[in-house]
Amino acid sequence: MTDLEIRPARREDIAAVVALLADDPLGAQRESPDDLTPYLAAHERLADDPHQHLMVAVRGERVVGTMQLTYIPGLSRRGATRAVIEGVRVHGDERGSGLGSRLITWAVDTARDDGCTLVQLTSDVSRTDAHRFYERLGFAATHVGFKLQL
Repeated sequence: MTDLEIRPARREDIAAVVALLADDPLGAQRESPDDLTPYLAAHERLADDPHQHLMVAVRGERVVGTMQLTYIPGLSRRGATRAVIEGVRVHGDERGSGLGSRLITWAVDTARDDGCTLVQLTSDVSRTDAHRFYERLGFAATHVGFKLQL
């Protein structure tokens, strides 16, 4: 994997990122790759926020993976800053190659280097393969999550 680069997503990467987000049964219901307008606006907000890191994994000229790392400063845990990993996706051609592990390792190492004391993530209850993947990387299913659609 020496030809792999993990870097911040650029405006020109957004179509590929959205395609990755939409390339599974859950994402196909939530994403609209035909209209990039809201995604480009979101990218602009993310790029302007130092607590947000929308990353892509690029092999050659092709975006083959993506993830978002968010920092949340807080009062709990003695004023700790926690990192949240979201939107991890790996292109179908790359699954099983170790790319997902590389992305998560990058996120954990970066969060640690930036002073975070906890890394957390959520995964849809239906993504049992992802749950096993995260557990293999040392994550523990310690909490129950709740969402309220607005």
